Amino acid sequence: MSLLVVGLSHRSAPVSVLERASLAADQQTKLVQDSLAAEPATEATVLATCNRIELYADVDKFHAGVAELSTLLAQHTGVGLDELTPYLYVHYEDRAVHHLFSVACGLDSMVVGEGQILGQIKDALALGQELHTAGRLLNDLFQQALRVGKRAHSETGIDKAGQSLVTFGLEQLAGATPVADWAVGRRALVIGAGSMSSLAAATLARAGVAELVIANRTLDRARRLAESLTGQGAGADVVADAPREDGPAAGRPLIARAVPRDRVPDELPYADIVVSCTGATGLVLTADMLTEALGRRAEHRAAGAAGPGAAETVALLDLAMPRDIDAAAHRVAGLRLVDIESLAEAAATVSDQPTTSAGPMAADVDQVRAIVSAEVAAFGAAQRAAHITPTVVALRTMAADVVAGEIARLDGRLPDLDERQRAEITQTVRRVVDKLLHAPTVRVKQLASTPGGAGYADALRELFDLDPQAVAAVSRADANGTRPDGGVGRPGAAAVQTDPKRGRA
Repeated sequence: MSLLVVGLSHRSAPVSVLERASLAADQQTKLVQDSLAAEPATEATVLATCNRIELYADVDKFHAGVAELSTLLAQHTGVGLDELTPYLYVHYEDRAVHHLFSVACGLDSMVVGEGQILGQIKDALALGQELHTAGRLLNDLFQQALRVGKRAHSETGIDKAGQSLVTFGLEQLAGATPVADWAVGRRALVIGAGSMSSLAAATLARAGVAELVIANRTLDRARRLAESLTGQGAGADVVADAPREDGPAAGRPLIARAVPRDRVPDELPYADIVVSCTGATGLVLTADMLTEALGRRAEHRAAGAAGPGAAETVALLDLAMPRDIDAAAHRVAGLRLVDIESLAEAAATVSDQPTTSAGPMAADVDQVRAIVSAEVAAFGAAQRAAHITPTVVALRTMAADVVAGEIARLDGRLPDLDERQRAEITQTVRRVVDKLLHAPTVRVKQLASTPGGAGYADALRELFDLDPQAVAAVSRADANGTRPDGGVGRPGAAAVQTDPKRGRA
């Protein structure tokens, strides 16, 4: 295993840098493809969220891998390498595994314990599988990370607060008032219909908003989201009104509408809460658009058309990276903007507090850390054991060839043997060989799984004079999904053992 991670996140870089380094979906695809084309990498995928971008690769050379992946990140993000390098972190082998498992458990999230990162890890794995750039190592790694994350959430109270970036953001907007009291009766506009926007819409619906408008470039997705919240049809300009079945607003009706995104300027004057999280590369809401909407909102209030729940200040939550809402909104009277940058500052403020609504108990965090450490050790042992498998398979293949050769010689020397006798002799010889090989092969796998056990494969090859090409052939067959012994392996490159003592660059 020569796993390398090069990346940056809210912990290593300011939001201004993260915003410039963010990648659209097609850019992520190109980055992964170019990473695999680079000489040091045999597998690659990218984990990209609103507050991190990390490139995972199986490399055969550490220093060359770091240099190549760092350069590719700079090229694809458009941030100069000299400017980007101070914010990059590097994790190698076991430390890289520990990092991803920690990320999967929510330990490295802006809001500790949030569970949405599991969906983003799943997306990173799916990207590598779709592009055929995730082989045996990355498939094993990311699938295990998903299992570790689910284990942490099921066995500990890491997510007992039910926190997500959405709920944390709404809490910042609500201030000292509980979100359910602050949101009830208000009108909300959600821009986008992806996973984060869907979570925002569901959270606002449970919190008790009176009306929820979903605006999206693809109207069908907005309709499906509105329908999922009301259980009824909610086409453009068609109101779906249904009582809520659970949450603080149980029994209160929810009006949901779906509109195309170009209708956002028409909806803004009526919205008390606006949440935006799209994949747009430019601003979705400019300061001029918001100022104009405030003017029209004032007119509606004067005419009594603002509604009984209308708020004095419009609350804006920008969860997009790069930002959807103009940062100049911070300076506009009548607007209250919370964006990724202000969320990062708020999260840093509460991070040292053992018990807050923004995070779990310190004991839960310690428990999750113990789970991560145990899972990292188990994963490393499994990978080291898998490293010796091609050598063991080659040894058993050689032994089978020896048996076949000796049986053929026996046929020439004792041609009068009948089929029953020949079969009995053949079976006896095979049992003897199997018994002789069983204990040493089982033991060598156990020894190989221990730290520093990579040398046992070399010793086995030397002791039995195994052909290196035969071992390599087994590795290639295993990488392609089938082995000469009839076994089935996962596609991917064979792991290589190198120096694990690497930290941050």
